[in-house]
Amino acid sequence: MNNREVNTERRRLCIAGTALLGSSFLPSIVNAQTPGTFRIGALNSITGSGSSYGVGMQKIIIAMAEHINALGGAGGRKLEVFAEDDQTKPEAAVLAAKKLLDVNKVGAILGTFSSGVTLAVMPLTDAADAILMNTSGAPSISERNTKGFSWRFEATNDRYGRAFAQATKNNGFQRPATMAFNNASGLSNTQGFKQAWEAAGGKVVESVVYEPNRPSYRSEVQKIIEAKPDVVVMGSYLQDTTIILREWYQSGYDLRWIMPNWAGNEALIKALGKEVCEGVLTVGTISNEGSPALEDFNTLYQKLTGNPGSTNSYASMCYDMVVVLALAMEVAGPNASSAEINAKIGEVAGADGTIVHSFEEGREKLKSGKISYQGASSKLNFDKRGDASPDFSINIIKNGVIERQSRVQV
Repeated sequence: MNNREVNTERRRLCIAGTALLGSSFLPSIVNAQTPGTFRIGALNSITGSGSSYGVGMQKIIIAMAEHINALGGAGGRKLEVFAEDDQTKPEAAVLAAKKLLDVNKVGAILGTFSSGVTLAVMPLTDAADAILMNTSGAPSISERNTKGFSWRFEATNDRYGRAFAQATKNNGFQRPATMAFNNASGLSNTQGFKQAWEAAGGKVVESVVYEPNRPSYRSEVQKIIEAKPDVVVMGSYLQDTTIILREWYQSGYDLRWIMPNWAGNEALIKALGKEVCEGVLTVGTISNEGSPALEDFNTLYQKLTGNPGSTNSYASMCYDMVVVLALAMEVAGPNASSAEINAKIGEVAGADGTIVHSFEEGREKLKSGKISYQGASSKLNFDKRGDASPDFSINIIKNGVIERQSRVQV
């Protein structure tokens, strides 16, 4: 991507608290609203169970805001970013969101990861008529999106559940059990699987819900083993999955695992070794393969983090968040309120219009009519509930490498 480097004196990006974005620090918080700017909050999981993705997500939001500003801004305004750490905890997220809304006066909050965090923040953003863009899966987010200010760039956990069921069927398993982290995301993942599996005539032999931040899950693992499943479907995060798989492997019991890709990733293999992870199946949404936006994102993410963009699909969603917001600002025009900008999001990232893959292209095509931004993370095409509909990949870990088994639509 060209012309992304912006002189540090021109940056109006603010990092508060322990954002942990690397060795350099950005300027301190600007206390008063500046004319010609639109303030956004980057609320990401810099610490906690979502931290393996949150740092990269925040870096992308800031870099894309710089890029939009280098092009002259959006809708006659520059983007001003205030970054906070939600710690992957609803309580911390509420405090951070209140600061962003009440002190920093942001008009949009981008990048909430955990469903529990998004659900905790939604009442605050709704009350402020502020836009909320998230990568969370809980179906209840759609149900509570009564004001239409929430935009989901990830698939719902209901759809994840159906994808888990497809992976279970494709691999010939007959006796699945489930293990779920006790929060909205973990529970809705496994509940979605159970609903889809039982609707097809199957039976779940055991369901275990476990609490966060435990040093050991031996009793929960033993309960699963006693039910004699041939596969365990997980609604989990990386940290707890690492403990559970280690303790399962030490038991010597032969079974397989299916888990979301945010839990079953390269970091899991690095932590446990390829022998423990052999045969683990992972399920996750697929980025918009072949899209110029994805190519652009991959280049930028590699530059920012030193890692391939494929290692953080949630960062590609954050890339799209900034572009979609900026394009909606272009349509809404100068000095538009958050509510007026929000009303244009479906117009620029819906199914109708000339297909575009970047802010630059979209801004130009808007001069002659409607556009449909198709992003790095998916084609988006938001439905009436503000949900995108990406495809899924079913993957398997073989000899320490994650390989795709199949691509599915559910």
